[in-house]
Amino acid sequence: MPNLPSAPKIVFIEPRAPNLHIFSRFYSPRLGIFVLGALARQQGWEADIVIEEWEKIDFSHLRKANLVGISTITSTAPRAYAIADRCRELGIPVILGGPHVTFLSDEALEHADFVIRGEGEGPLQAFLGAWVGSRDWTTVPGLSFRREGECIHNPTKPPASELDQLPFPDFSLLHAAGRRIGDHTIVPMQTSRGCPFDCSFCSVTGMFGRQYRFRSTASIIEELRRYNRRGNFIFFYDDNFTANREHTKDLLRAMIREHFVFKWSAQVRTDVANDPELVRLMKKSGCRMVFIGFESLNPESLKAMKKKQTVGDISRAVKVLRRRHIHIHGMFVFGFDQDDWNTVKKTVRFARRARLTSSQFMILTPLPGSEFYNKVRAENRLTFGDWTLFDAHHVVFRPLRLAPFDLQRAQIFAHRKFYSLKEQARKLFQGRWIALAISRYARNLNRVWQKRNRTFLAAVRLLSPRPNEHGRVTLDYREEIRLDESR
Repeated sequence: MPNLPSAPKIVFIEPRAPNLHIFSRFYSPRLGIFVLGALARQQGWEADIVIEEWEKIDFSHLRKANLVGISTITSTAPRAYAIADRCRELGIPVILGGPHVTFLSDEALEHADFVIRGEGEGPLQAFLGAWVGSRDWTTVPGLSFRREGECIHNPTKPPASELDQLPFPDFSLLHAAGRRIGDHTIVPMQTSRGCPFDCSFCSVTGMFGRQYRFRSTASIIEELRRYNRRGNFIFFYDDNFTANREHTKDLLRAMIREHFVFKWSAQVRTDVANDPELVRLMKKSGCRMVFIGFESLNPESLKAMKKKQTVGDISRAVKVLRRRHIHIHGMFVFGFDQDDWNTVKKTVRFARRARLTSSQFMILTPLPGSEFYNKVRAENRLTFGDWTLFDAHHVVFRPLRLAPFDLQRAQIFAHRKFYSLKEQARKLFQGRWIALAISRYARNLNRVWQKRNRTFLAAVRLLSPRPNEHGRVTLDYREEIRLDESR
């Protein structure tokens, strides 16, 4: 055990993403470890936070810690495990948390001393208390650990129902020199947890439950006052910011009364369009953009994924929001068992005609904890086991109606079409400057991604060779993508 200061110290780490993605340049860290860091401080611990996207991990700095906590999602799990392995080699105990290790805790315990499953605040408080006290890990809810070679998984407790009791995220714990959150930057914030919709491809309900839990308006306003500067941009991390319309309208009215000067964005569902007053208050309170999971223009796919929305809902939401001059980032997913090339073409055609400010075309990914993961695993349809590829940009399973390579091409084709030079010229002519800037960035990102993933693309093609229009199996994936554009 390394030499320790008088007050115990914990360092929280968020591993970097392994691959390029559409938000690579506009990275915003997840909120969880900033709340956990604040809780650790309340219990008398010294705490630091390292965001690996912003700084290299200094293991000499970690030597001063009693404990290292690492938060991981599926695509960052291999990196989290590598960091954990290195820490343990240095004699530093490691505790892992996050969605991936919640559902695959036995795997995680191959690399860590402890795993917290589910929401981390209550279990971490109990764990830190046990650390400086009895060291009886059986008293910590949701904790997994090894005892005499056996994996022990303590029962979980219901997630926190009173979110107001949690401290505000403490961004001052950020270790990166020169980095700060809350002044001329994107400020992440959360007003609720949980989701009752339980879409088949999503792991949110497994992590946060199916019951919505909300912070009070007073608590949210108190936190927002900290960041009331024109240079700040608030991004509400809620999976569905408008889940409870009356609660949301109460918050928006309070924001308007406060005369906040910042702009904000959030994730919403298409049903926001069913309440004109809600949309009006969103705009008046400073809403600049919404992120909407449209997912698909295939009614069969929407039904199969249990999205509980229709193509008509999608079209109506776009019309209502554009009428209020609220930018829309549309998120679509290819690869459901009901999808084929007609789905792909119809989706891209809709996104272009709807004049969405930006679009994100993702590949359906079987994430541990989701119903879809259990389905494709039971059907032996997983083709890759490298978790770094589970990022919605790489095909890792065999679809039913599309060859794996066709599904991969669908994403490349969709981004190329939506962010084409022709579309950029149209945005320039229309004076849509934000959409134009995003389009130039996304088009370049699409090209760079293909260059960096040539080996992967070749491997996927070999897994699904097929004749082209001339009866030959094409060896150059770029040629096949060009053929798709002519369809």
